[in-house]
Amino acid sequence: MPSADPTYASDWDLTHLRAAIEAAGVGLWRWNVESDHIGLDRRAMELWDLAGATVTTFRELSAKIHPTDLDRVRAAFAATRAIVGGYEIDFRILSGDDIRWVSARGQGNDADIEHGVMRGIFLDVTRRKQAEESHQLLAGEMSHRVQNLLLVACGLARITSRSSETTEDMALDLTQRLMALGRAHDLVRPRGGRPVEAVLMGDLLAVLLQAYDEDDPASSRIRVSVPRMDLNEGAATTLALVIHELSTNSLKHGALSVPAGTLDLSCDAPDEEVVLVWAEHGGPTATQPAPGAGYGGDLIERSMMHQFGGGIAYEWAPEGLVVTLRMRRDRMAA
Repeated sequence: MPSADPTYASDWDLTHLRAAIEAAGVGLWRWNVESDHIGLDRRAMELWDLAGATVTTFRELSAKIHPTDLDRVRAAFAATRAIVGGYEIDFRILSGDDIRWVSARGQGNDADIEHGVMRGIFLDVTRRKQAEESHQLLAGEMSHRVQNLLLVACGLARITSRSSETTEDMALDLTQRLMALGRAHDLVRPRGGRPVEAVLMGDLLAVLLQAYDEDDPASSRIRVSVPRMDLNEGAATTLALVIHELSTNSLKHGALSVPAGTLDLSCDAPDEEVVLVWAEHGGPTATQPAPGAGYGGDLIERSMMHQFGGGIAYEWAPEGLVVTLRMRRDRMAA
């Protein structure tokens, strides 16, 4: 029912409509289907980075569409006149060194066409698309982590079964191993918003790898020999992620996957660079995996570069994998 307020009818005049469009960041376009000329308002010109060009053509706009999306956009626009109802097409455009996501919307099937001119809007949806990409990346990373945790649990159960005589012993031993991984996580997890205190690198490595070792000290197959060195919060967290990733892969494919396999971690720490060497022995023959699989994942390489300003190198020796981690000392110090 219409409002009795006498100002109600005038609340939706052209001035208010323009103000609403401006506040929403909407760019307007009109397309002459006969001449192929596309008219743009000021907001649309800014979005497409077209200084002063109030009229253009689809060919000229195509020069700014991301090459990966161009064929899809061309096909979509060619089909818009046959689409019944509203349509929406999302694509990327190039603006200098920036990439923007644009959503083009309008009515198909020549709805509301006047004098051969169709109308619609452009919206800048860059932030929404970036958020979607971040969520997809996070979901993929979480899926990878969950799969790895399940594989770690299976591998630890296999290790535990070799030294357990009863199911009760195995359950207790496996619980202790899983708790050891939890303690390693606690070493680098902030508590109540407080920063993590300095962590000794030797303590961190020992706790992280304790779950993968044998119970019998005489048959210990993981040896850690590193100098006393404090790690700051960022360095401890990143190193824990890298070691966990290497351990998981070794448990699946390397020395930790077989009873006879051994692992040595040693460290050389000259003045400016810290070199940590992960050396496996006695496992399956080390073979380089396909890009993006197994050892050498993007996570490790990104972590080593961004956190430590260093790098990682792999040697796929027949007797076992050797991984060399190089880290700047000033990026590690507490």
